[in-house]
Amino acid sequence: MTKKEYKIHIIGAGVSGLIAARVLENHGYHPVVIEASDRVGGRVKTDRIDGYQLDHGFQVLLTAYPAVQKYLDYDALELQKILPGASIFKGGHQKIIGDPLRGISLLFPTLLSGIGNLSDKVKILKLNQKLKNKSMSAIFSETEQSTLAYLTDFGFSKEIITDFFKPFFSGIFLETQLETSSRMFEFVYKMFGEGHATIPKAGMEAIPKQLLNTLKATTFKFHTKVTALKDGSITLDDDTQLESHYTIVATEASGLISNLKNQSTEWKSCTTIYFETETRAIDKKLIGLIPKSRTFINNIFYNSSLISATKPKKELLSVTVIEDQGLSETELIEAVKKELKTFCGISTTRFIKLYNIPRALPKLSDLKYEILPSETRLTNGIFLAGDTLLNASLNAAFISGERAAMGVIESITTPVYKFL
Repeated sequence: MTKKEYKIHIIGAGVSGLIAARVLENHGYHPVVIEASDRVGGRVKTDRIDGYQLDHGFQVLLTAYPAVQKYLDYDALELQKILPGASIFKGGHQKIIGDPLRGISLLFPTLLSGIGNLSDKVKILKLNQKLKNKSMSAIFSETEQSTLAYLTDFGFSKEIITDFFKPFFSGIFLETQLETSSRMFEFVYKMFGEGHATIPKAGMEAIPKQLLNTLKATTFKFHTKVTALKDGSITLDDDTQLESHYTIVATEASGLISNLKNQSTEWKSCTTIYFETETRAIDKKLIGLIPKSRTFINNIFYNSSLISATKPKKELLSVTVIEDQGLSETELIEAVKKELKTFCGISTTRFIKLYNIPRALPKLSDLKYEILPSETRLTNGIFLAGDTLLNASLNAAFISGERAAMGVIESITTPVYKFL
């Protein structure tokens, strides 16, 4: 059988599925991607409404991600950099803390911020140096503890944990108690220190679109839902049966495969609300934090502080809510507006869009950085991909897609010897 004749299907057109297709193409295969929605991207999508670019949730690309560097053309994405720090709204004032070694404009605001003590600032420098010299394998082989316990053991004061680390990393981990593995904290902190947090000029969906544009021999079936999988066949929601020599599942697999019915992934959710405002309350390209418990707002960011592919007439403000506390969408919007006014002095002029994202990040334990191609294999003909296999990051999605594709290729090209 020639490479073209192999029927290889990929379920899900998110970034891991697109990377799997790219690797298969690079080795001469012609995969078919089946996607339930109308376009590629999975959890990485961008809408355009009233001249504004609205990502499905506030997301950033960390340029230091090794696997992402391998596959993306950063120059073509025209990445817009966010400054390494945060603007903290506390006690009716706005206080800036950041890394002055990487953003000189943050030097004096950080020194004068009153966030944390001198010992905390020294410990931040020590943490930066420690993780700069620590390999990925070392990070992901460490004994896991909660991020909160890690920061406490490192000697950071309760104040800086409360005012900076907790609200900043809660927005990244999408949970408010910093229960997330210390492996993930070290990994993300290292990536922040070695690169930049960025957003493509055309929004985060520019990432899967760029991956899509590199594919020449892949066929896509959009608006097509898979209901069941087994070795050799795929069942669609219209009961169509597709023959498949190999299938890569780059989406939630538990609902598709009978022996995984009780092994569904637990997910973290969040809500992102976009508003149009007349002016910006944060002058610099910084994330805004409210270090107060039981608030709805976790972080805010003026997307209009960055250059975008559209030309908005006013300022675009995104607000991330991790715990909606059971409010309806209408109630939540009003509660957020009230907090923006009370804590940040921001009067919104117009609500634009609310995104409720029930599957924003997978909730994982025993986090890994790497996986062997053979470890992505579920059955003789079914392989798994997605960040759920490793850790909740774009980097993990890229690695898992590559490894699943290599698992298929190894299965095709490596002869199996039977000994009598």
